[in-house]
Amino acid sequence: MTDSSGVELLDVEPLNSAKLRKPLYEKRKKIFPKRASGRFRQFKWLIMAVTLGIYYLTPWVRWDRGEFAPDQAVLLDIANRRFYAFAIEIWPQEFFYVAGMLVMAGIGLFLVTSTVGRAWCGYTCPQTVWVDLFLVVERWLEGDRNARIKLDAAPWSVNKLSKRIAKHAIWLVIAVLTGGAWIFYFADAPVLLRDLVTGQAAMVAYMTVVVLTFTTYVFGGLMREQVCTYMCPWPRIQAAMLDENSLTVTYNDWRGEPRSRHAKKAAAGGIAVGDCVDCNACVAVCPMGIDIRDGQQLECITCALCIDACDGVMDKLGRERGLISYATLADYEANMAVATDPAKKVIDPRRVRDEAGVLNAKLAHFRLAKIFRPRTYIYAGLWALVGVALLVSLFSRDRLEINVLHDRNPQFVRLSDGGIRNGYTIKLLNMIPEPRTVRLSLEGLEGATMSIIGVAEAESRAVTMLIDPDRLKTLKVYVRLAADAVTSETQGFAFVVEDQAGAESASYSATFLAPGATR
Repeated sequence: MTDSSGVELLDVEPLNSAKLRKPLYEKRKKIFPKRASGRFRQFKWLIMAVTLGIYYLTPWVRWDRGEFAPDQAVLLDIANRRFYAFAIEIWPQEFFYVAGMLVMAGIGLFLVTSTVGRAWCGYTCPQTVWVDLFLVVERWLEGDRNARIKLDAAPWSVNKLSKRIAKHAIWLVIAVLTGGAWIFYFADAPVLLRDLVTGQAAMVAYMTVVVLTFTTYVFGGLMREQVCTYMCPWPRIQAAMLDENSLTVTYNDWRGEPRSRHAKKAAAGGIAVGDCVDCNACVAVCPMGIDIRDGQQLECITCALCIDACDGVMDKLGRERGLISYATLADYEANMAVATDPAKKVIDPRRVRDEAGVLNAKLAHFRLAKIFRPRTYIYAGLWALVGVALLVSLFSRDRLEINVLHDRNPQFVRLSDGGIRNGYTIKLLNMIPEPRTVRLSLEGLEGATMSIIGVAEAESRAVTMLIDPDRLKTLKVYVRLAADAVTSETQGFAFVVEDQAGAESASYSATFLAPGATR
């Protein structure tokens, strides 16, 4: 049904209504979102293409690290306990970098939410992206909203069965590709793909694909909005993140009320009505099945498709866009104060039109001075501080480490010539994907010499050796001190390891024990 202006009037009831108190959980009611078009829909297409492209293509990007390291740009190498991200290599003991990135992600989410509401949920959340992808398949096979409603209500037939089988088959293919792409982050992608196809991959790889296929298919295809409403904690957390200056998708009822489907008849009869023609286009396109005109709701993911739908209707009516828009609560209340008749204390459409210039100036399509306020600066500052700290630590970290453990039993040995010998287990860690020639030496403890089992049996104060790339080398070292050089029960010294080809070095303070010493 259309009105005299050519606007389609839809009989749509919101399935998740803010006007009804619902139980903690209720059976899912099917939602058939209508295809939307407009600048926000185009932006969502762009975000979908970028995020899916990054997810599916990243494991296949190559990065040359030399002959001693994998050439996959992003790789979580569980077997060798390494994480590679282009030129960066993270070891298990450097997991604090991952923790730092998680902290940055959390602060970034707070920053985005306090500034532009649930933009993460509406545009980049994996659940939103995959639901959008599944809806593309559904519309392609079954048609737009009305066609899908008719097909769902129709009795089973060859046509309906074939469309449903085709739809779910494509969903399963997408789900399998989702799980398959994920496991490629944990092993060399080309090799793992060959092993998967030939049946030679590890069972854990197949099980991971099965689990992720199931979750993607169920969450993206069958549960959809219920994941956001009942499973995700963010809709509830976001309430603490928003304030009166946060941007949210808002129905500007100071302009739209009272709504009427017969605006021309009302005008002819001297009845003042708002710009909303009650066409329900905003409800029809909503993937969450809500009516944004009911106000802010937990289910709203601020995808802004209702803005596109409403702007399209306003264009047809020759009225200004923005009946539904991104706005702050502060601007909304300022406009309500102007639009409300102080005598009647109700919205007066005549005041809206008479003072349109004032309203537009107050709305100003959200003022940046309010969006970027002390709170957002604090979040941005914390985010940048953590990021800078991680970068400084990352690019100044040592890639050569030494760790020393003194023998506990026996703590020392008296030799036949009266000298004292202590035993140490030394671990040298080469944290670059290239072999290194290093020099291990003693610093302090004058008169002492050392020997290394399997490396240098002859005693000396320094030994040169080769360490394999990205490897830990464990050495058994004996330090000998002549009897006349023993001056106390405990004497301090250091083991020093130096890269012969560069300036990098590391040291470890150790203790030499003699008779009478206790640990």
